[in-house]
Amino acid sequence: MPHNILQTNRRCILGHTIFLFLKYYIPMKILKLLPVFAILILASCSSVRVASDYDREANFNTYNTYAFFKPGIDKAKISDLDKRRILRAIDADMSAKGMSKTDKPDLLVSIFTKENERVDMYNNNFGWGRGAWGWGPGFGWGGNWGNTVSQTTEGTLYIDLIDAQTNELVWQGIGRSALYQGSNIDKKEEKIRLIVSEILMEYPPGQAK
Repeated sequence: MPHNILQTNRRCILGHTIFLFLKYYIPMKILKLLPVFAILILASCSSVRVASDYDREANFNTYNTYAFFKPGIDKAKISDLDKRRILRAIDADMSAKGMSKTDKPDLLVSIFTKENERVDMYNNNFGWGRGAWGWGPGFGWGGNWGNTVSQTTEGTLYIDLIDAQTNELVWQGIGRSALYQGSNIDKKEEKIRLIVSEILMEYPPGQAK
């Protein structure tokens, strides 16, 4: 299991354990003051959610080189700065897989992005509300102290790999995650690298994780 996913799972287990302790050992009047604390702990369980699909007829062992598919990348509705960050992250991961970038590639790499406003409602019995994508765990421990609403911008990145000879899509990876909205460039680049790395961890298909 990848180290960052293992860390995320540990945080989820820790958060669940803390809430069980709160439920049974902390007076009710104090629990009423902790909805934000609940959100912060449980939000740490969410990192990058990844899915992938591929052509079962494709021979992925024959793909050793790649190039970026500019017409597709130009259509991505994000800033040129973020495009370059994504492409640099893809370069790093593809190089780590032993693939070379060339003018006569086996694969063309394209990207597509979209954003979604995710709204989560938490009733203050520490019930982890399911958001727009329905990914949250379903904890619920009784009580009725009102609701807290959390709104975040969630981004989706698609990475498409196209056979350069046939111009057919042979692999697609999708990653969804909350976007970093601050002005710290290091944190923004770190987030993009994480999303790209988690997606490309699925390539080539059938590879042991």
